[in-house]
Amino acid sequence: MRLSRSVVLATVSALVAGGVATTFAGSASAAVACAPAWSATTVYVGGNTASQNGHNYSAKWWTQNESPATNSSQWAVWADNGVCEGGTTPPTTPPTTPPTTPPTTPPTTPPTQPPGDGSLPKHFLTGYWQNFDNGAAPLKLAAVPGTYDLIAVAFADATGTAGAVTFNLDPGLAAAVGGYTDAQFKADIATLHQRGKKVIISVGGEKGTVAVNSPAAATAFADSVHRLIQTYGFDGVDIDLENGLDPVHMASALRSLRAKVGSGLIITMAPQTIDMQNPQSSYFKLALDIKDILTVVFTQYYNSGAMLGCDNNAAYGQGNINFMTALACIPLQNGLRPDQVALGLPSSTRAAGGGYVAPTVVNAALDCLAKAVNCGTFKPPATYPGIRGAMTWSINWDVTNGNSWANTVAPHLSTLP
Repeated sequence: MRLSRSVVLATVSALVAGGVATTFAGSASAAVACAPAWSATTVYVGGNTASQNGHNYSAKWWTQNESPATNSSQWAVWADNGVCEGGTTPPTTPPTTPPTTPPTTPPTTPPTQPPGDGSLPKHFLTGYWQNFDNGAAPLKLAAVPGTYDLIAVAFADATGTAGAVTFNLDPGLAAAVGGYTDAQFKADIATLHQRGKKVIISVGGEKGTVAVNSPAAATAFADSVHRLIQTYGFDGVDIDLENGLDPVHMASALRSLRAKVGSGLIITMAPQTIDMQNPQSSYFKLALDIKDILTVVFTQYYNSGAMLGCDNNAAYGQGNINFMTALACIPLQNGLRPDQVALGLPSSTRAAGGGYVAPTVVNAALDCLAKAVNCGTFKPPATYPGIRGAMTWSINWDVTNGNSWANTVAPHLSTLP
């Protein structure tokens, strides 16, 4: 896969604080008038208001098709401004469905897109599945071990249209697994969904040539990824562009994709260590700019030169616990939430040119960040109980190595707070 400020959003904080204050005020006095009813098709930006189910809400940032009633927690899109009266709000029980009459569609039928962030666990394990044969164990998608919660399919292919991507099963892989068709691949994604797993399409990689650097390219990217989601059933997209990216146009593309798919869209990013040293660098800036719709960033803590940690006191070399914890606290201290940060490591010495650590060391790094135990000489400035988990390149190399990486890290995630 790889050979190669604290940033405080003042407007968000102000809105969150404003929402809390209004909620308390509403409980102590008469309810205010309801704002216009929330509409799924309306685009709201920070400060816009809407009402739903007898409550007023204010948007913290750009949003569309995200219900205030289900997206008003501390870190969600909407701030609950308290009870209101008047206006148009939907009744608790839809009048068109009598209580004694079952709905036409059974309530157990899953929606077209999964709710929330794709129903991923609080702490989860991600692995990349190789759509090529390079000496690692070739696998059909349904053969991915059950230890993985999120599977990133590597990779989408560039097309002749700037920004647009497509997907093609690699003929070499198909031959290595005894034949693999598009229909079988789609069926395998459905099988993984039945097992409670999520599957995303990764864009980029070491040799990737996808570039989203204009409005037209942003539109082409969003449209083409949306087609792949509709065609194959992918749950989201992974941004793994190793040859640079334009944060403005990529952010536009991802917001457009989110508007098409809805709040169930999973968006992940896999930057190199150099990309996450400074909040002003393109990758880091993109992560902060789409923080409201971003699922997780798993920085690749391998194939890297020495890097500064969040203490800025020394350059840390790869291949040890200090490298992971000192570098991971940079995004944690500069704008990303703990649930948006995960550790990316190779699953074996053959999976990367450098930076491999034993999976027990990955577990120790997670403990250090989440609970301030099992640290090396570097001690993070805070604890981050919500740290999301870990990622590995790749599932195939782990299978080649007897699944020791996932079998060690996956059960440890359940011990985190």
